[in-house]
Amino acid sequence: MTAVGSAHAQNFFQKLFQGSDNFGPRASGPGSTLPYKYQKQRVRFATNEKPGTIIIDSSEKFLYLVEGNGKALRYGVGVGRDGFGWQGNVKIGRKAEWPGWTPPPEMIRRERKKGRILPAYMEGGPKNPLGARAMYLYRGGQDTIFRIHGTSEPWTIGHNVSSGCIRMVNADVSDLYSRVPVGTKVVVR
Repeated sequence: MTAVGSAHAQNFFQKLFQGSDNFGPRASGPGSTLPYKYQKQRVRFATNEKPGTIIIDSSEKFLYLVEGNGKALRYGVGVGRDGFGWQGNVKIGRKAEWPGWTPPPEMIRRERKKGRILPAYMEGGPKNPLGARAMYLYRGGQDTIFRIHGTSEPWTIGHNVSSGCIRMVNADVSDLYSRVPVGTKVVVR
């Protein structure tokens, strides 16, 4: 079988056995793509949540955007490292394109103890830790300090790496951002 035929066969069997639509490789940096399982895909997904709800499965490292009729868009994510994971229901309280970043005081102290000095504020842009888009998560009208945000570090997707935020590659967070309004319910489990 040729390389092209092999790739075609692999794609066919992945669709057959996973029941998903492949949206193609997600470029995430120079010469980098995400592993297939973390690429945006339409998948079968049973839930009682309404269409438009975001469900984050922290243990599996997936974010689902519920479409209804047993389907969802699934994206790979990076989640909170040991001691920084959390669960609960929140809502998107605010959205920003190329957001600036102000590290929380506890993060500044924690990183200083490790010998790393964080800036008090960083302008939005490709090197900003929040990436191309950020969706700010609120509970009871209050900012939780947690975000769904972009990253230019594709190798962090599928891992416990953050201080509690949900990371997505910039292409995927931009796609999700365009699909959900402020007020969207987010379930983290």
